[in-house]
Amino acid sequence: MRALLGLGLSLALIACGPGVSNASTAAPVTVKARDGITVFARHYKTDKPKALILLFHQAGSGKGEYATIAPRLNAAGYDALAIDQRSGGEMFGENETALLVGKDPGYLAAQPDLQAAVDWAKTQKLPVIIWGSSYSSSLVFPLAAANPGVVKAVLSFSPGEYFDDKSLISKAAAKLAVPVFVTSAGDAEEVARAKPIFDAVPGAGKVFYQPKEGGVHGSSTLIEKRNPKGAEANWTAVLAFLKSVTG
Repeated sequence: MRALLGLGLSLALIACGPGVSNASTAAPVTVKARDGITVFARHYKTDKPKALILLFHQAGSGKGEYATIAPRLNAAGYDALAIDQRSGGEMFGENETALLVGKDPGYLAAQPDLQAAVDWAKTQKLPVIIWGSSYSSSLVFPLAAANPGVVKAVLSFSPGEYFDDKSLISKAAAKLAVPVFVTSAGDAEEVARAKPIFDAVPGAGKVFYQPKEGGVHGSSTLIEKRNPKGAEANWTAVLAFLKSVTG
């Protein structure tokens, strides 16, 4: 059954939002984490991509979080890989990696899954951009710090010091020398969590985007059904940042 569903995904045309290319397809992919766990993913491909964007989901979620976002990135000229992390769930559909692992091992346990995506991305011979949502929007900072010269830019949607070490993410952010985009929902609590991490990033080439209207936690801020008032404005900011990085 899984093989049949995967075949259907790889052949299906994705049409979900303004500007989405009819050529966008999602092919099932698996990669191995360094601790041996199989990480399930979807690879969204387009013609002549400018970069490969690795898409990491929020708590209780999975690769389906990007079912409308990745095709929009294809339309803008980017390949994308959306993975199922072992810390996740069925908020946007089945998370195959979490099902394989069983009991949720916690946010930090997902780090090998993110690294597995980067290791796979190295084989694709494209500039690599990493993108996180909620807890994974924090983990992209140590991931980028651990992969200098590989990760070319970072996008972080609703980061915070969500872990026992309340300076873990800021310390990693301080090591980065690549362009960084940080955003959050517009409420004061989210901004207060995200801003210190952003401020820790050194130098120029960083953007803190605070939605004027319609900010939603995590990458859902770009999903029209979840953020009908603000999704398009937020897309404008995201695509402008990506253009500044890749031309």
